[in-house]
Amino acid sequence: MLDFPRWKVLSIWALLAVLVALAIPSLLPQRITDQWGHIPHPRINLGLDLAGGSYLLLEADVNDLQSSRLEQMREQVQTEMRRQNPRIEIGDISTRDGKLTFMLRDPTQVDAARERLLSITGGGAGMTGQREWDIQVVDTSRFVLTPTAAGLNQAVDRAMGDATEVVRRRIDELGTREPTIIRQGSSRIVVQVPGLQNPQALKDLLGKTAKLEFKLVDTTATPDQLRNKQAPIGSQILPYPNNPAGIPFIAVKRSAIITGDMLTDARQEFSQQTNEPQVAITFDSQGGRRFAKVTQENVNKPFAIILDNSVISAPNINEPIMGGRASISGSFTVDSANQLAIALRSGKLPVALKVVEESTVGPDLGADSIRAGILASAVAVALVVAFMFVTYGRFGVYANLAVIINVFVIVGVLALINGTLTLPGIAGFVLTIGTAVDANVLINERIREERHRGRSIVQSVELGYKEASRTIFEANMTHAISGVIMFVLGSGPVKGFAVVLLIGIVTSVFTAVTFTRMLVAGWLRRAKPKTINI
Repeated sequence: MLDFPRWKVLSIWALLAVLVALAIPSLLPQRITDQWGHIPHPRINLGLDLAGGSYLLLEADVNDLQSSRLEQMREQVQTEMRRQNPRIEIGDISTRDGKLTFMLRDPTQVDAARERLLSITGGGAGMTGQREWDIQVVDTSRFVLTPTAAGLNQAVDRAMGDATEVVRRRIDELGTREPTIIRQGSSRIVVQVPGLQNPQALKDLLGKTAKLEFKLVDTTATPDQLRNKQAPIGSQILPYPNNPAGIPFIAVKRSAIITGDMLTDARQEFSQQTNEPQVAITFDSQGGRRFAKVTQENVNKPFAIILDNSVISAPNINEPIMGGRASISGSFTVDSANQLAIALRSGKLPVALKVVEESTVGPDLGADSIRAGILASAVAVALVVAFMFVTYGRFGVYANLAVIINVFVIVGVLALINGTLTLPGIAGFVLTIGTAVDANVLINERIREERHRGRSIVQSVELGYKEASRTIFEANMTHAISGVIMFVLGSGPVKGFAVVLLIGIVTSVFTAVTFTRMLVAGWLRRAKPKTINI
């Protein structure tokens, strides 16, 4: 237990020196570490309650999701009915009252149409076994497709999972550190971004559904039809705020040429002709081929660029557009073009999100918390140091040195893993300081007991560390299990507390058992004392 070869001593000191060095940047003001240039200086990230920042509570628009499902199913029905042989002729599909309704031109094809509908309306919704769509035949030739509650719930759950990841990617694109993004309930997402004092840019970015579509313009629509929002069969009326014709609406084909799913990249750039900000987009191989084919077949015809069901522009196809690249231009500023590029790059939101609650935490409150935490830590360290010195003398000094080094090691490990310190994390920090000497108390008491039994100094120290180590490891293992459970199942403040607690358990055991044992072994080897005061 007391055998420490030179390589082992040097290794322990080197490890502690590295971790203490990693802690230094986090203990210095930001303005000082910024002057270090390319010298690595990892810092602890501060949570929302310490650094200030923005808090948003987002809620999914379930009605919008339901409308999107109806539109997607309408397109699937049209495609499926004409894709196979024999072709099934149907009339125009209605989406009134949240249902899909259409007529068969040939009533003898009812059974064939039902079979095709069963193949595209999905299987059982979750564990319920209920179908996602209810299919009914009315008046021998009219089909009515109604979304079931189980199917809608499953769609909401799927959409919220995807939306959470899209929100995460968009916030990461802003360059923020350690945002907290978690689902709350079935249709809400909590977003906390430390250090962001103006939530408006975040709201604008997250509020964009970024549903990008390219559709052909229906040139058969008359101005009266546009004003009255009466779409020709197979088309739809969409808002067009910047329409050169003056009418703020335009008719487009329902079927999309290309969707945002076929994008591989989107970047803000400047137009070579006008030097105005625009968004350059790059399609994947499938999208590039489809875009080239459509533009070849529709030269001298207009097509609409649609974002979130609103037409940005409707340029004319003067020549085939090859190469899989296109540009979106409009009344963009550099900032708005960059936000649109981020939204397109990160993927479209599967469901519209609206802000139902927001708040901004100022940095002053966080600064007060940090000062209070530093004061609490300093007081805890001072009291622990005084108690250990008075009670155990030299062995108390070694324990105090271990406590002080343990404080720096915890900070260094947090900085190394790019961890985030929250207000509960400070509480865990202070708690760790108190429990850090618990191991040394057990060891010193065991050494004292062995001396009272008449054993020699070396035997007492060796048995004290040996017998107490088992108890120390078992006790800290139970603490670690609790910390792991809080880390896995908790979120936000609970997880912040668990991170600091787990790090503190590992570092305190190392410094209290291994480090102090090395110091004691070195002292015994050098001084060879005849007695010890403990």
